[in-house]
Amino acid sequence: MGWGEKNSPRSPARSAEQPGQAINIDLCYVPERHALQEKLPAVSGSSGRLVVERIHGQAEEPRWPGQVFSEADLDYEEAMSQYAEATQDRLMHAPTEKDIELAAPKRWRQEWDGRAERHQVLQQRKQENRVWKVAKAQWRETRLAFQGFSRTERHKQKAAYQEAARSWQRLRQQRQVTQQNRERENLAWHQRNQALKIGEATTCPWIAILVVTDNCTRQCLGLPVFRSGSKLTSPEMIVALQTLLPPHLQFLISDQGAHFRSTAFAQLAQDQDFIHIPVYRHRPQTNGIAERFVLTLKNWLRDKSWDSVTGLEDWLLQFPSSYNNRPHQSLPIPGLSPNEFAQRIWLM
Repeated sequence: MGWGEKNSPRSPARSAEQPGQAINIDLCYVPERHALQEKLPAVSGSSGRLVVERIHGQAEEPRWPGQVFSEADLDYEEAMSQYAEATQDRLMHAPTEKDIELAAPKRWRQEWDGRAERHQVLQQRKQENRVWKVAKAQWRETRLAFQGFSRTERHKQKAAYQEAARSWQRLRQQRQVTQQNRERENLAWHQRNQALKIGEATTCPWIAILVVTDNCTRQCLGLPVFRSGSKLTSPEMIVALQTLLPPHLQFLISDQGAHFRSTAFAQLAQDQDFIHIPVYRHRPQTNGIAERFVLTLKNWLRDKSWDSVTGLEDWLLQFPSSYNNRPHQSLPIPGLSPNEFAQRIWLM
């Protein structure tokens, strides 16, 4: 997120004791288009504003919940539980206009939800196509069978055959009308999509990336990309996050952005049975793993170029493997990669 140098006292550093016990998440925003070696701007969109001000001139050393991690007699789980209890008040707030805006999908997002309806239409078309193929095969069998009859037998079956032929003609005409209607529907669908893309290019110049990092191993667990950018909603982000959560997750660490303080996110924590740890205001270093990961990601992207969401996604598919397999100095065993440390921690 591009945080500046901090002069305030540093919080004691503690990490999860097992892979999947805790994860750090954050939202990173990058431009929709990027040229080679162009500096990626620092943008904090999860909270709606950049936090840069610090408090100066305090008479005594400040106290903050993160200092619980300096108590050596507490294991990681106990320290995290005490930290969570001391910071629960941050999750209790009256909904603001910003919260309501983030929780409610935008008009263009509702339009894109029409894809579900489109899927149903395509499924219905597949069923109609199957019925058509069966009817076509049946008519072919009827015609071949009639042609194979003797002259006497054909004379006896003539009336039934003619009725079957008329039914087939009616069915063919209906099929032609259906195909014409489908072409019109397809054209309308593609025109709407094109209009949405044009509108999106005008109103959504940012692309949002959700970074998900394992607190113990520092492994990158995923980088979901959101075309909606600054218009990203909490429910949309949660759908992507659910597929990346470790099965035995105990703690999820994030900033206090409106996306993470929504009712939907609180419900996710309850459903998945993990404790949400929102970091202390003005102390982004409490979520330093995610903050440092964002900086590393932006540095990696700096010499890449893209002019669309698809172009960015192609680059991001390469990043986790590169990141997870290179040496990481902040691990308990410096010099190992996150993947190597994940394999060895079980032997420690």
